[in-house]
This record gives sequence, structure tokens and C-alpha cells, in this order.
Amino acid sequence: MPTTTDTITTADGTCRVTVATPEGDGPWPAIVMYPDAGGARGTFDEMAAQLAGHGYLVLVPDVYYRQAGWAPFDMATVFGDEDERRRLFGMIKSLTADIMATDAAAFFDYLAARPDVAGERFGTTGYCMGGRTSLIVAGRLPERVAAAMSFHGGGLATDEPDSPHLMAGDIQAVVYVGGAQDDASFTPAQAHTLEQALTAAGVEHTIEFYSAAHGFAVPDNAPYDAAAAARHWEAMSAVFGRAFG
Repeated sequence: MPTTTDTITTADGTCRVTVATPEGDGPWPAIVMYPDAGGARGTFDEMAAQLAGHGYLVLVPDVYYRQAGWAPFDMATVFGDEDERRRLFGMIKSLTADIMATDAAAFFDYLAARPDVAGERFGTTGYCMGGRTSLIVAGRLPERVAAAMSFHGGGLATDEPDSPHLMAGDIQAVVYVGGAQDDASFTPAQAHTLEQALTAAGVEHTIEFYSAAHGFAVPDNAPYDAAAAARHWEAMSAVFGRAFG
């Protein structure tokens, strides 16, 4: 699928984005794809192009754009290198819920202004920390998100004041959560807490666990699992297909 790069002006600077589009002229529904902790990189450009093949314009933002010139991470080795692990977690912590929401508003404004985008409600999907971002954005900007998906996302139901489950009452989107097995960042108990919150709020949702480890859907992650990844593509096709017709 055709892929281009662009920049979006936000409240804090200039964010580089990759945009993948289907073949043809559009307009198409648009999806923001939030990368995992490793940030925007080639594997997410490829994933965006794959999702674009299902009939969506897909935007992948450099969520770390405030860290000018940041060096890419090697996702196969980062957790075994103490210095790189420390750098990674420092960058993750820099992304607050307020920052996620402010950036998302700029992304959505950019998409709404494009002639090849249909409508003013969008989809979000994300991986690892991006899965958490996807749900936070759905709670913070409910009128702009039609469907929100999270794959091996962590921190979805915690004791923190910005936990996504606490925003359930504001969410208007269809929600899908695909958890990883034996994942300390999203346990069955946390899934139950999230399930209760979404049900009480009347949010249409699905929460299920994949028989694969954290990182299963992203090809350059060491725990990548081809079968689980194929299942996650099927889930995205189904959920976004229902949300956008």
C-alpha cells in the first residue's frame, strides 16, 4: 500500500508521522496506530500498510517526538541491556495521559482535514504501551473515537488515577482488548476489573487472552507469534469493519 511521511504541528512541537493508504482515491475511514515502547519504526510502517490493505488510512505517530533525535531501540536486546532498558522506561514515563490526549487531538484534526479521509470519528489501535494509549484516547476524546483496540497492552486497570478503566464511563467507542498470556502488566484480575468497568458503563467490548507472550503481534519483538498475529489482524478487520461499515 502507498506509504508517505508527513509532520503534524502539536501544542509541543512537530510530530513526524507515517501515513499508509489503500490503493485508489478514497475517502477512507482513518485509524491511528500507536506503536509499542520501541516507538515508530520500520516494522510499524509495514503493519500500517497491512492494515491499509483492509480499506483504512492508517497514521503511525512518532510518540517520542519531544525527545529530538532519539536513537532507535533494538527490540530483540533492549530488555537485556541495563542502560538501554533504563532509557526505554524513561521515555515511556514521559508520555502522560494529558500528553496522549493533546497529541491525539492534533492527529485527529490532521486526519479530519484530509480529503482522502471519511468522517470525523476515527479508530485507534495500539501495542504494549500503545494499547494503553488507545484506550486513554478513547476515554479522553470520546466524541472522536469510534473504535479502540489494544493488543498486549499493559496498565489498563491499575490503582493509578489515569488508569483507562476509570474512564469507562466516558468511552463511546467499541472496545477490543487482546491480552497476552502470563503478562504481569495485564493480569486476569486486571482484565476482570476492566470488564466490570466497561460493562457498568454500557460500553460494547470484547476482552480476551491470546495463547502467546507479550509482544506477540509485532514482528520485530522477540516473542512474536505468527498465529497470534494472524488472529489479531482478523480481530482488527472485524472490529473496525463493524465500527465503520
